[in-house]
Amino acid sequence: MDWELFLTPYKQAVDELKIKLRGYREQYEKTAQHSPIEFVTGRVKPVPSILDKARRKNIPLSELDTKMQDLAGIRVMCQFVDDIKTVIDLIRNRTDLEVVEERDYITQKKESGYRSYHMVVRYPVQTIVGERKILVEIQIRTLAMNFWATIEHSLNYKYEGRIPKAIKDRLQRASEAAFLLDEEMSKIREEIQEAQKHFTYKKVEDLDIDPFQR
Repeated sequence: MDWELFLTPYKQAVDELKIKLRGYREQYEKTAQHSPIEFVTGRVKPVPSILDKARRKNIPLSELDTKMQDLAGIRVMCQFVDDIKTVIDLIRNRTDLEVVEERDYITQKKESGYRSYHMVVRYPVQTIVGERKILVEIQIRTLAMNFWATIEHSLNYKYEGRIPKAIKDRLQRASEAAFLLDEEMSKIREEIQEAQKHFTYKKVEDLDIDPFQR
């Protein structure tokens, strides 16, 4: 298989969706509103990871485009848990993609302690041979959820999916601590947003001052 040729439309889908989702943040900022999106990242699954998952899930390489939903991945980070619902609605209301599946691992966390909201969308990419609809997995989570998930992923990689029980127990406790952090931050959300807005205005004022007038 020519992997570079096969994955090119997925890279295009990731690049286009990152720009479009980041555009929301810019729109919120220009209208002086709190942005539910803190930042957006994306990637195409590396070939070794594709082959490993295909082997584990018994997915024929000829069926990757229909049976492996995360070949293209977008991650949307939010400051607050309530922001996640806003982002979900923004994606659901888009007319340039189709939501084909949603998985809520926030209200129904995984046994490991993993929390995130997953949406699988079908996104049309324009190629030299016509339109091709690409499956893209969008993960939406808070910064605290993302920190935990990043650490858990690294440990899974280190222990090849067999994390020792003592570390698993600590990870689960850390997951609850992260969720508690999100809950506490949500309770003082208005104060945090007001402070951030004041800080932003202060930076703008400082930039507007001519240094020779100080």
